[in-house]
Amino acid sequence: MARRGGRQQDPEDSVSELREWRPLIYRKCTDILWLFLFFIFWAGLMFITGYAVMAGAAERLVLGYDSFGNICGRKNSPVKGAPLSGQDMTNKKYVFFLNSCNLEMQSLEISSVSLCVSSCPQEQLSSLEDLRSFARNNGSYLCVYNLNVSSYTLNPKASELCPTLPVPPSKSFPLFNRCVPQNPECYSKYASVLINMVNEMDALHRILAGILAGRDIVIGLSVLSLAFSFMLVLTFKFIQTLLVHTLIALVVFGLLFVSGVLWWLYYDYRNDPSTELETEKENIKFLLGYAIFSTIVTVVLLSLILLLRKRLQFTIQLFQIVNKIISRIPFLLFQPLWSFLILIVFWVFWVAVLLSLGTAGTAQITSGGQVEYRALSGIHYMAWYHFVGLIWTSEFILACQQMTIAGAVVTCYFNRNKNSPPRHPVLSSISVLFCYHLGTVVKGSFLITILRIPRIFLLYLYNFLKQKESACAKCLFKCCFCWFWCLERCLRYFNQHAYTTTAINGTDFCTSAKDAVFILAKNSAKLASISCFGGFIIFLGKVFVVCFTVFGGLMAFNYHRELQAWVVPLLLVGFFACMVSHSFLSVFEVTVDALFLCFAIDIETNDGSAEKPYFMDQELLTFANQSNKLTEGQNHRSMKPFQDNEDGTELQPMT
Repeated sequence: MARRGGRQQDPEDSVSELREWRPLIYRKCTDILWLFLFFIFWAGLMFITGYAVMAGAAERLVLGYDSFGNICGRKNSPVKGAPLSGQDMTNKKYVFFLNSCNLEMQSLEISSVSLCVSSCPQEQLSSLEDLRSFARNNGSYLCVYNLNVSSYTLNPKASELCPTLPVPPSKSFPLFNRCVPQNPECYSKYASVLINMVNEMDALHRILAGILAGRDIVIGLSVLSLAFSFMLVLTFKFIQTLLVHTLIALVVFGLLFVSGVLWWLYYDYRNDPSTELETEKENIKFLLGYAIFSTIVTVVLLSLILLLRKRLQFTIQLFQIVNKIISRIPFLLFQPLWSFLILIVFWVFWVAVLLSLGTAGTAQITSGGQVEYRALSGIHYMAWYHFVGLIWTSEFILACQQMTIAGAVVTCYFNRNKNSPPRHPVLSSISVLFCYHLGTVVKGSFLITILRIPRIFLLYLYNFLKQKESACAKCLFKCCFCWFWCLERCLRYFNQHAYTTTAINGTDFCTSAKDAVFILAKNSAKLASISCFGGFIIFLGKVFVVCFTVFGGLMAFNYHRELQAWVVPLLLVGFFACMVSHSFLSVFEVTVDALFLCFAIDIETNDGSAEKPYFMDQELLTFANQSNKLTEGQNHRSMKPFQDNEDGTELQPMT
C-alpha cells in the first residue's frame, strides 16, 4: 500500500539500517566517553596548577630567601604580620647568615637570622665600624634591614641586629646563592650544618634543587639532542651505504665510550674520601645502575649488529622506498616539528608546576616578625597525579603524531594514480584525527599509561625494600618490572598498527586492534622480515642521539659535583633525548610500519589481476619478494601465497 509522496518503508529495511548504524553510534559514544575522561583528568591538572601557583614559589628553592619572607634577587610581596617583608631585593642576590660560624639546624630550618645582601664580605670585618664602612663602600648591608647604616655604631641593640663579630671572609656559593665563610673553622661548621640540611631534605626537593642548579646545562643538552635528531632525519632522507656504515660506527663508538666513562666515574666517586652528602651517595648508586644498564645494552646491540650486517643493502633499499613515499608528502618531514613544539610547551609547563608544587607552603609568623614556610599536607599525592599527567599527555601527543603520519601514508598508498598524489594529505589526516579519532588516541595513550604506573610503583617499592635486604623480594621485583616493560613494548607496537588500521577503516580502537592483530598474525613472517631491517637502523639512530647527549651531560655535570643530585637531571636529559629522537625519527618508523601494513592488506584484498590490481608499485613488490627470499634461505617462490585470500580479512581502504 503506497502513501502519498512515496512508498511505505519496509520494517526489515529499518532494522537493517539500524544494524548498520549501531557500530557507528557505539563508536561515537565510546569516543565521547574517553574524551570526557581525558577532560576530567585535565581539570584535575588545572586545579593542581592553580594551587601550585597560589601556594608555591619555585624561586625560594634556587634563589634563597631571608628570615623575613623575602626572596633574594627579585621584588617581593609583603607578608601580613611581617613588617620587614615585601622588599625589593632585585640587587640583593645572596643569602648571608648573621652567625655563620655557629649555625644550628632545627626541623630543616637554620636557626641563625639570614638576610639578602648584594655582595659577600671578601675580607674579615672585626668591628661595627668595619661593617659600616663595608656597607657604604659596597652598598651591601649586613645588619637587619630596619637598622640605618649610620646607627651601626650608635644603636645599643646593634650587637643583636648585626652579625656576630668578627665576620669571616666569605664568597658566594653557586647553589642556593649562600655566602659561604672561608675561615677553615667556620667553614667546617657551616658545611656540616648544610650537609645535614641537604641530607634530611626529601628526594623531591633534592631533585628539584639539582634540576634548578643545573638548568642551563639541561637546556643546552636538550638543544644538543634536538640538533642530533634533526641531523639523523637528514641522514635517513638522503641515506646511502656510506652513511649507514658511518652511523653504525658512531653508535658502536658511542656505546663503548659512554659505558667506559660511566664505569670510570663510578670508580672515581666510590673512592672519593670526601663523599658525605646524601646527593653524592645517590650519584654513586645511579652511576652504578647507569653503567650496568649501558654495558648490557652495548653487548646486546653489538651482537645484533654482527647478526644483521649482511642485510645492510636491504635496509638501504627499504629507506629508498620509504623516501619515495615521503617525497610525495614533503610536509611529512616537518610534521614532528609541531609535535615537538607542543611537547616542549607542555614539558616546560609541567616542570614549572612541579617546581611550584615542591615549594608550596604557608607562611607562618614567628617571634621577631620572622617568617617560616611550612609544607602542606597532600603535596606528594598531587605530585603523583601530576606525574601521571606527564605520561598520559606525552603519550597522547605522540599518538596524535602517529595517527597523522599513518593517515597521510594510507591516503597516498591507496591512491591509484601514483603520478597525481592527493592534495594536502597531512592537513587532511589532521582534520580526520580531530573530527573522528581523538577518542581512539586517548584510549591508546591511556593503555600505555596504565602499564607504566605499575612500573613506577614497583620502582618506589624497590627503593623501600632495598633497606630490608630481601633477596627474594628484589628478584620478584625485577621479574615483574621486566614483565611490565615487555608488555608495554608489545602494546606500543600493536597501538601503532591499530592507529594505522583506524586510518584505513575508520573503526574504533578495539576493532582496529583486533583487525591489526589478525593481519600481523597471518603475515608475521613476511612483515617481520621486511620491517625488521629499517626498525633496527631507526633504533640505532635513537641510541646514537641518547648516547652522545648523555655523554655531553656526563662531561658537563662532572664539573659540578657540589650539592647537586646531577645524576637525576642527567636521567631527565636522557629521557628528553629519547623522546625528541623518537618524535623526529618516528616519521620513518611509522611510515615503514604503515606502509607494510597497507601492503599486507593490499595482498589480502587484491590479487594483482586486471579486475583487482594491487595498489602498490612494482618497486615495493620486488623488494618484498627479495626480502622474503633472503629470509627463507634463497628459496625462490612466486607471489601465490600473497594472492591467497580465501580467509582474508574484510579490511578495505577508507574512501
